[in-house]
Amino acid sequence: MKHLPNVLIVGSGEYTTGYVHGAASRSDKSAGVVALTLFDLRASGKVGRLLMAGTNGTKFPGIRKHLHEKITDSYGLDSSLETYPDDNEPSDPSAYLQAMDQLQPGDVVIVFTPDSTHFEIAIQATKRRLHVLIAKPMVKTMDQHRSLAATAASTNLLVCMEVHKRWDPIYTDAGERIRSLGDFSLFHAYMSQPKSQLDSFKAWAGKSSDISYYLNAHHLDFLCNSLHGKARPLLVSAMASNGVAQMKSIETEDSITLTSRWQNMTSKSLGTAVCTASWIAPQSDVHSQQRFFYQGHRGEVTVDQAHRGYSVAYDHQGFQSPNPLFMKYRPDAQGNFSGQQCYGYRSISDFIDAAISVEKGETHASDWNLKLATIHDTFLVTAILQAGRMSLDNDSAGITIKYGSDGLPSSLIVR
Repeated sequence: MKHLPNVLIVGSGEYTTGYVHGAASRSDKSAGVVALTLFDLRASGKVGRLLMAGTNGTKFPGIRKHLHEKITDSYGLDSSLETYPDDNEPSDPSAYLQAMDQLQPGDVVIVFTPDSTHFEIAIQATKRRLHVLIAKPMVKTMDQHRSLAATAASTNLLVCMEVHKRWDPIYTDAGERIRSLGDFSLFHAYMSQPKSQLDSFKAWAGKSSDISYYLNAHHLDFLCNSLHGKARPLLVSAMASNGVAQMKSIETEDSITLTSRWQNMTSKSLGTAVCTASWIAPQSDVHSQQRFFYQGHRGEVTVDQAHRGYSVAYDHQGFQSPNPLFMKYRPDAQGNFSGQQCYGYRSISDFIDAAISVEKGETHASDWNLKLATIHDTFLVTAILQAGRMSLDNDSAGITIKYGSDGLPSSLIVR
């Protein structure tokens, strides 16, 4: 590699900038995650130019002011970005293409946009031979997944899903223990976000995706990764609750539960996974409830990662259970950003390191399978999520997952 990788962020919302509807987000990510991480990586000499593409250029003056206040004023980091479209352009859904044209082969694109746009943006990036990190879910259908995987393989590109729970030290340890517990029997997981997220995501909620794609992807990736080569899903059915979103005039499910039947590869015994995602939780001490119970034939694992025995209370904010393992926003004693070891940061920085390694010829993209959530390692996640949506659209019918000779999901059949 003859230059530092330039990075294009596609998407200008909460997770990238912390800026929502003209103001700082009311969530625990008011300073964002992606842009902050990349500003720090640029300051450390790891990346070069930083670009951001959205669809509404008139938002960028407010975003720049927000980033300066939250990042430059807080840590002294340079928060400048090259932005697309122009500040006077209110609507340009294809602005990311203009931004991609400013990059060189081997550069990086990070995609945090509505789920239905992931595939087209990623395909355009791979056509330009750009490595791509995509917010979960990777894509929405198996056909899209296969197409993107084939393109990535033919061009030695890293295409990965950003599932930061893979870097959560508690989840990492739990997954390693699960692999030693014999055959899979039962998995029960829950993840939620507060009702305010329906307002943050009202532009796409129910129109182009749902809460299962958005949140169940985390626990499904965790389970699929933990059981890699040991068990696989055979049947998926889904049920949903509604009412709260509809009262906000948003036609989408409030909570979605995916139930899947799994088969252990050697013994052929069966297991069951139940994953629920919701975005109608009340405001509480945490932004996101995240917990699971796993039962294997030789032991159990229980994780409540919303509560770590660490709490604070403020006059103006009340009682809270913070999560500095995800992102540490408070500066250190010298006023510097100090979140480099947090799993929200590392899920991005480790991808950048891997892309640099591939471009230097030190590794091949395939060497990162089973290390990162690559396009080749995440077929099952896409299959289960798509099957869940098919089930909901067919009155909760069971959806059978068929497999090809390569061991990968080949088709979904309504029973």
